[in-house]
Amino acid sequence: MIIRPRRLRRTRAIRDMVRETGLSVKDFIAPLFVKPGQDVRDPIPSMPGQVHFSVDTIVKEAGELWDLGIPSIILFGLPDRKDATGSRSWAADGVVQQAISAIKAKFPELVVMTDVCLCEYTDHGHCGVISSGAVDNDATLELLARQAVSHARAGADFVAPSDMMDGRVAAIRAALDQEGFQDTGILSYAVKYASAFYGPFRDAADSAPQFGNRAGYQMDPANALEALKEALLDMDEGADMIMVKPAIPYLDIIWRVREMTLLPLAAYNVSGEYAMVKAAAIRGWIDGERVMMEMLTSIKRAGADLILTYFAREAAKKLMLDT
Repeated sequence: MIIRPRRLRRTRAIRDMVRETGLSVKDFIAPLFVKPGQDVRDPIPSMPGQVHFSVDTIVKEAGELWDLGIPSIILFGLPDRKDATGSRSWAADGVVQQAISAIKAKFPELVVMTDVCLCEYTDHGHCGVISSGAVDNDATLELLARQAVSHARAGADFVAPSDMMDGRVAAIRAALDQEGFQDTGILSYAVKYASAFYGPFRDAADSAPQFGNRAGYQMDPANALEALKEALLDMDEGADMIMVKPAIPYLDIIWRVREMTLLPLAAYNVSGEYAMVKAAAIRGWIDGERVMMEMLTSIKRAGADLILTYFAREAAKKLMLDT
């Protein structure tokens, strides 16, 4: 007898019936960049299709994403000025704080997440306080906690620490609870590699380090067991969800972390992954839409529950057309 697996691939209807991995618009978290100004929609050259918003235009964008069925956004801020400690990151009148309040006032059910890190706000571009030429882990924790509390006070549903300082989830959880924000969740960038795929983001967020690199606090791309250790530590410190970043080069890590946690697991389909697809599609080398959907499906198949992706809007429209 000949076994014929092809019988289950014969028509689209059959393929849809037996598909093992489903991709839904509810899986997506859309990253958005906000900067000072009015009526701003400045294109980001290294990320075709992405823009810098001002507070007024980001509210409109948030509404359009909500109308597409996308349940959540994550905000990244470009401050009006920078200093050595990133003090504008926790300012009550900071651009992210303004954006949170404006979005939640108009779309209260939209889940608003915020990146918690200092790199966009410091004049040196590192993710923490500099002491004797290096990032001072423990001195940074208080500042990250201040930033997180300021986001919660503005109305954020989740804060997402991306700095990779040791102990920051515990510090943020304690600060949130002390200030009465017990219901504000933490999506921890638990497993964040020192990756070459962040280049377009650093351009978009104006957050490239002005000296050295981030290998001293972000993870070595060669390490896998360390990812499990980092995830376990953040779980023990009170993270509500954890994340692996980047996604595509680390599908094996997503799988390993999925196998050892009961928490919701997110993966960040980062700027370099997005930009490569866009650049190749513009040149006609690939079918960009098909590659987009294949990439996102692979992330879900590896075990991610949620996907932070710059493709969120395009993928949502594609899924709507396919239903």
